[in-house]
Amino acid sequence: MSQQRHGSTPGNAPGERTGAVTAFPDLPEATIARLPEYLRALHNLGGAGADTVSSEGLSAAAGVNSAKLRKDLSHLGSYGTRGVGYDVTLLIEQIEYVLGLDQRRAVCLVGLGNLGHALAGYDGFASRGFKIVALFDADASKVGEEIQGLTVRHIEELGRAAVEENIAIGVIATPAGAAQAVADVLVDAGVTSILNFAPCVLSVPANVDVRKVDLAIELQILSFHEHRKASLTALPGGRSATAAGNQEAVGS
Repeated sequence: MSQQRHGSTPGNAPGERTGAVTAFPDLPEATIARLPEYLRALHNLGGAGADTVSSEGLSAAAGVNSAKLRKDLSHLGSYGTRGVGYDVTLLIEQIEYVLGLDQRRAVCLVGLGNLGHALAGYDGFASRGFKIVALFDADASKVGEEIQGLTVRHIEELGRAAVEENIAIGVIATPAGAAQAVADVLVDAGVTSILNFAPCVLSVPANVDVRKVDLAIELQILSFHEHRKASLTALPGGRSATAAGNQEAVGS
């Protein structure tokens, strides 16, 4: 559920373009989920030298329907210019403001198993406005290990580190059995946004936002689509999976 932020919109310094950002909007969850896709496409387009992009061009680059894209961007107060399209730099600024990417977000990672090591070593976070500032584990054998220039600390130090490092987001990469206890520690430390890679549902207060990433669930969904395509080949008349796929594209 979206929550509207009250307060003034950052102003423009003398000489800066006006209209770079709008009053903070109350956005549908589906729109919020698509904004990062638009932003990635815009960065790619800008990197390729594009100054403007049409809604059709941006929707194709982001892999979404153009009408849906125009509606999403209208929530930001961005309607583009007829015959020209959207200003790439301006639209990047608008989306980054709404996503809160105009400031760096300090992130802590809890759980340094195989997945945790991979996440700690991923350099894509920094380029998108996030910096992993602290690593934690409850396993004494992992405490003191150096990973990407950071020393793994014991989970008991999280409360102090959350204040010292101004941690905004906690990432849980522990086994499912340990995830709830870690979430409790994060909440007690004042962290109100959690990204959970553990295959379980967390119980948190109403003011804490949780995003869940479960790779096994994604594979199960793909398995369903494979099962469906295979079953279509057995339909009367010998209808092929390819023909059926042309009529029922996944995600359409």
